[in-house]
Amino acid sequence: MPDLPAAPMAQSPGAARWHDVGAGLCVAGLLIPEAVAYAGLARLPVVHALTGLMVGLAVYALFGGSRFAIVSPTSSTAILSAAAVASAGAAAGVDRQAYSQALFALVLLAGAVLMVLAAARQGQLSAFVSRPVLRGFAFALAITIAIKQLPDAMGFALPAGAPSDPLHLLLFAAGHVPAWHGLTIAVALLAALAIAGLRRWPQVPASMLVIVASIVAAHLLNLKALGVQEVGAVQRPSLQPGLPDLPLAEWLRLGELAFGLAVLVFAESWGSMRSLALVHGDTLDANRELMVTGACNVVSALLQGMPVGAGFSATSANASAGAVSRWAGVVALVVIVAALAFALPALHLLPRPVLAVAVVAALWHALNPRPLLAVWRMNRDRVLLVGAVAAVLGFGVLYGMLIAITLSLLATLRRFGQPVVHELGELDASRNFVVLDHHQGAAPAPGLLVLRPEEPLFFANAERVVADVIERTARRADVRTVVLSLEESADLDSTAVECLLELDHRLRERRVLLVLSRVKEPARELLRRCDPQRLGRDDRLYWSVADAVQAHRQP
Repeated sequence: MPDLPAAPMAQSPGAARWHDVGAGLCVAGLLIPEAVAYAGLARLPVVHALTGLMVGLAVYALFGGSRFAIVSPTSSTAILSAAAVASAGAAAGVDRQAYSQALFALVLLAGAVLMVLAAARQGQLSAFVSRPVLRGFAFALAITIAIKQLPDAMGFALPAGAPSDPLHLLLFAAGHVPAWHGLTIAVALLAALAIAGLRRWPQVPASMLVIVASIVAAHLLNLKALGVQEVGAVQRPSLQPGLPDLPLAEWLRLGELAFGLAVLVFAESWGSMRSLALVHGDTLDANRELMVTGACNVVSALLQGMPVGAGFSATSANASAGAVSRWAGVVALVVIVAALAFALPALHLLPRPVLAVAVVAALWHALNPRPLLAVWRMNRDRVLLVGAVAAVLGFGVLYGMLIAITLSLLATLRRFGQPVVHELGELDASRNFVVLDHHQGAAPAPGLLVLRPEEPLFFANAERVVADVIERTARRADVRTVVLSLEESADLDSTAVECLLELDHRLRERRVLLVLSRVKEPARELLRRCDPQRLGRDDRLYWSVADAVQAHRQP
């Protein structure tokens, strides 16, 4: 995991308010250049990023639970939403209006998906996208975005129709050195050096200061006349509500892609919130955060804003700057509104190479390979990690994200679908039953076979467990009772119940009795209803392995 700030000491209310003011000013200085940069990633005018920024800050400050989360446009949601809309066909032509309406519809649908999942109390679903997959995806996405800044940072343009994937872009840049613009590169290098130097003071908004300085320099030196491209005119957010104007077929196509964006938004947001909550001893409700994050995106879409989420860069910057409550986000919102009211016209002078450097600076934490190396050194989940990186770099952001999610789900199914069944033995007459192969003092009970599946019993693995139990029983001629411990199963689905009944029937044919131990209340009641005369009887359902063994131990 990235380095996180230490938990703050208790402060007086007055000191806390001033800390929130300082953090809000710092965060505002980070969010404005990020919004401008991420609008370019989403292929939208800057006004839509500014709208999403204000909506995210306002809605989360009212209803959110994390005192550090900053909900705003993020690089991952920007580029993923752009890729999703392009794949749906809305951007096939040159109609920017159709493209923007499709993107707002996608954001609206993704927000609605998040709110429906929250209403169904499914906040835990974010855990099904594993951290190695998220880290691999974020690392590959950061590389992709950084490479795509090369045209703006080096002052060249890709030919019409040329592939824009990272590999082709690198090859084009390397093969067309004469097309590079020297002054543009010099401006980018100066901006990079300035941001790197200012980062010695974490509470200084480095990117914002460099952007302001570059705007002043562009005006005084007339950089546009010297060939350095500018951002151009920026509209002021109108904040007029309205539904995206799209035909039904377009809504349906985008609906198929909304779930992927919803998963990314909440997985990224919950990861940022949860990491800081753990460090500072806070408690968060996943379903509440799911609902509020969904609402932020729904309102943003209705006001023609970009997708938003609690990105790690802004959220961690807020915590590092000393924020102690959600008032820091309110302060940032006030500062941003004031900046848009008085300084927005000057933003069109921003040089594009400075904006490209600001994008890379915002992604610097994601380009750090340390989290990936930490997972690699554990010698766990290496396939997931490498697969997520390769999927994004090889198949693009949208399909890379879908492949990465699929990898997480396949890893889950593989683990639960291929359960390990251990044989247990009593540890030195202590009534403690442990895995025989792992403890030298453990011994099997005569005439009994005590088994424990190491994963919950459900439809994907129940038949495998039954087959394993029958095979182990067949190898032991002395076995008269099989004790199956269900301590890993909080409940049973219909397939698992049917398989247990089939196991009972097949063991009875061998004159072997099946009893169950560590049976929890939901499973116990279900077995009583389904088979009250046999497996559901009280003398075949035990609270502990020791009780089951004691009741059926042969004299």
